[in-house]
Amino acid sequence: MLSGSHGEEGSARMWKALTYFVVLPRVAMSMLNAFLTSQRGEHERAEFITYPNLRIRTKPFPWGDGNHTLFHNPHTNPLPTGYEDE
Repeated sequence: MLSGSHGEEGSARMWKALTYFVVLPRVAMSMLNAFLTSQRGEHERAEFITYPNLRIRTKPFPWGDGNHTLFHNPHTNPLPTGYEDE
């Protein structure tokens, strides 16, 4: 009902204005925040705690040694036994 009072041109103009003046500045601020956060330096990784219900391997992965995920990062992704570089 609200869009009917402005007509189609008014509704399109409203969404175009919202895109340019609300969405795009928020995307730019989010990108700046991510960039500044990444420039701060080393991030602490979480302590490895062995939980019986996490990192279950019922059959090996079809690549590599079968224990590493496809996009495995040895610094941030632990194996079922713990981090590799510890």
